[in-house]
Amino acid sequence: MARERAATGTDDSGPLDAFRRFFALERDVLVLSLAMFAFSLGFQMTNRFLPEYMVALGASGFVVGLFGTVGNVVSAVFPYPGGAISDRIGSRYALTLFGLVSTLGFVVWLVAPSLGTVTVGGVAIQPWIWIFVGLLFAQAWKSFGLGATFAVVKQATDPSRLAAGFASTETFRRTAFLVGPVLAAVLIGFHPAFTVSFRYVLAVAVVFGVVGTVAQHVLYDAGEDSIGDSFEGIDRIRRDVRDMPEPLRPLLVGDTLVRFANGMVYVFFVLVITQFYEVGLETTVSLAGSSYGVDLSPAAFFGYLLGVEMLVALLSMAPAAKAAERVGLKPVVGLGFAVYALFPVVLIAGPEVLASAMPLSWAMVLVFAFSGLRFAGLPSHKALIVGPAERGTGGRVTGTYYLLRNTVVIPSAALGGYLWEFASPEVAFAIAAAIGVVGTGYFLVFGEEFEAYR
Repeated sequence: MARERAATGTDDSGPLDAFRRFFALERDVLVLSLAMFAFSLGFQMTNRFLPEYMVALGASGFVVGLFGTVGNVVSAVFPYPGGAISDRIGSRYALTLFGLVSTLGFVVWLVAPSLGTVTVGGVAIQPWIWIFVGLLFAQAWKSFGLGATFAVVKQATDPSRLAAGFASTETFRRTAFLVGPVLAAVLIGFHPAFTVSFRYVLAVAVVFGVVGTVAQHVLYDAGEDSIGDSFEGIDRIRRDVRDMPEPLRPLLVGDTLVRFANGMVYVFFVLVITQFYEVGLETTVSLAGSSYGVDLSPAAFFGYLLGVEMLVALLSMAPAAKAAERVGLKPVVGLGFAVYALFPVVLIAGPEVLASAMPLSWAMVLVFAFSGLRFAGLPSHKALIVGPAERGTGGRVTGTYYLLRNTVVIPSAALGGYLWEFASPEVAFAIAAAIGVVGTGYFLVFGEEFEAYR
């Protein structure tokens, strides 16, 4: 079908066409996609603010780094057991189980402050410990089925249009990334105490989790579904690592260095806004002849900054994917890597430079708009991962790639946390940027173009 569209010159890679195709899907796939949106929304509402929540509950910067590392472990480890569980109990019940577990994670985060300090065997368990426990649960649904998603896009899209295909699917998923933090920012503005207002956000996330879980269990018909059927254990993983397509190896090395760099500082973005710069937004908005005062706390302002970041991402992904059809995947991926690499120093030092020409809050808006450009290369990056895979192996190749990358990235946040706590935020972000630049350079020198885009 994809090749027929290419032959007739029909262009259906844009967001509106993707929207139309989305609602033409069979019911089970549509329900699965809607559940993905619900859980992505709940996770994005909460996860980016959790470091500030942990600090409010008494955690140090180093502990926040360890939290990021635990998240990296979950991202690396969960997908393969998810496939095994699906084989055992079937996709419908597996999805329901993962939904329940993720919702339970949101509940643990919600009640953490109420639990207080608990003493077990003479050891005092601080409230922030429960944020780690909740993370193990909350990421259950998010980490399921990554390889299957890639394989579906590969099978449904002409090889020379893979980036456009991923741009369409990413538009839907990233919409939750846009709405979630902005909705969180609105809720955080309801109370001056962050530990109170953020629990409003967590309560709404619980609601999304419950609705998503119930909807998928009642509406999902997995009679024809085969997600997880190909999982064969450790031996299968070893073979997949050995058989990884050769063109992926330089991409994997460069990508791993770039993601390691990002992982060092990612969990601290919110702390840069709320503690390092302590910048909110105070302005007056005129509308229909009336003026309204806007006074956002740093935490609420961070939510809107994430909204700006994701709006730029949504606006740039489809054009960048289209550009890749002319210039190739490699330059577009390299551009995204470069933004990833430079963003740490732009965030930690850029606002002060820009503040000489504009208010600090608006300088932050520009900085996060720049950050949104790192996602422009994401569809091309995904196409470059799955493109070289042989037919019928896209899911396994993707799963292997992410398993290797995410495993190496595991200690990055702990290293960043150590530098943040015992050196300085500037040192942590500068070292992260240097590692990212090395990874970008390696990819630009040794990375290979997917032949369909040459």
